[in-house]
Amino acid sequence: MKSITRIAAALALTLGLTLGAAAAQSAPISGEVKKIDESAGKITLKHGPAKGLGMDEPMTMVYRVKDPALLKQVKVGDKVTFEAEEATSGYTVTKMEKAK
Repeated sequence: MKSITRIAAALALTLGLTLGAAAAQSAPISGEVKKIDESAGKITLKHGPAKGLGMDEPMTMVYRVKDPALLKQVKVGDKVTFEAEEATSGYTVTKMEKAK
């Protein structure tokens, strides 16, 4: 019986840590569109810290976009909020909208 309790506790802890990490990665980031490359499916964004992605300092970087339609919704100079995730091929914008 003690083994089952320990296993259940370990699974609950693992699930909690996993969900916490996912929530941290999807925190909105404020930025500005610097360049759009529709043919490559990439966007260059100047943004503030993205702690969920391990970026503690403001920076400008190139992101892939999960959905190429996102690139048609913005233009260079637009202020945006976006969410991104780290993938094996780099960072990918998963959600983006013009800032209000």
